[in-house]
Amino acid sequence: MLITGKDLLAVAHENYFAVPAFNISDWAMFNGIVEICEAEQSPLIVAIHPDELSHITPDLLPSIIARSHRASVPVTIHLDHGASYDQALVAIQAGFTSLMIDGSMLSFDENAALTKRVAETAHTVGLSVEGELGTIGKMDEEAEDGAVEIIYTDPDDAVRFIQETGVDSLAVAIGTSHGIYPSWLKPALKLDLLKEIKVATGIPLVLHGGSGNPDDEIAEAVKLGVNKINISSDIKHAYHSKMREVLADGGVREPNTIQPPSIKAMKETAKHKIHLFEADGKATLY
Repeated sequence: MLITGKDLLAVAHENYFAVPAFNISDWAMFNGIVEICEAEQSPLIVAIHPDELSHITPDLLPSIIARSHRASVPVTIHLDHGASYDQALVAIQAGFTSLMIDGSMLSFDENAALTKRVAETAHTVGLSVEGELGTIGKMDEEAEDGAVEIIYTDPDDAVRFIQETGVDSLAVAIGTSHGIYPSWLKPALKLDLLKEIKVATGIPLVLHGGSGNPDDEIAEAVKLGVNKINISSDIKHAYHSKMREVLADGGVREPNTIQPPSIKAMKETAKHKIHLFEADGKATLY
């Protein structure tokens, strides 16, 4: 069933688990992610950022919406890292049920003004909005946008930001980065800071750039109140690495030969994340 992000995250917030937000960039990825979430009875956020949307085009959204309605688990279709009011309008018109507006690279006042404008428009048509305060790092040029230097979210600023914008959820910066971490770098989350932000704000919190962080840190972040975790690089790495293996056989050319092994590899990674976030079996709560 297709629902709004606010309704989806309210249950996660109340029951202390995190909904996986899997970024998809083609139909096979999307369908595979829905299938593994149905198998594990996990709620799902289908995340699509503007670059991915430019690839699949809004023309694919009616099919994504139709499949989401048929799903045996709750599904939200979410604009990930929308960068402008116009991009938010495109997502609303296309049928997204949740929006993120990312003004984190702007000043506090500019970020708040942009986020408030998007939230007011989205709320008018019954959609939920995620904002971001603080900055997420960036590991490589294939990763989503991020900052060279991480600016951690200040709990007092987070309270003020929520009050000024009316956002339904907040992406916080506690030490994550977009992309694949190099082998020599050990990521570390500021879990004490997360605890402070959760107590101060009392709304669903979101973790971006969680692909490379150690499982024990992510599990603890879920226990401390993160209710949505974005996973893009990990599932894309699994999907395309297997695809490269299959294509190494120069005689392979048919999609039904190439993609099923790739989807299977992606599902294995997604299943691990679902259980790590304690989202398995939680679809029964909706």
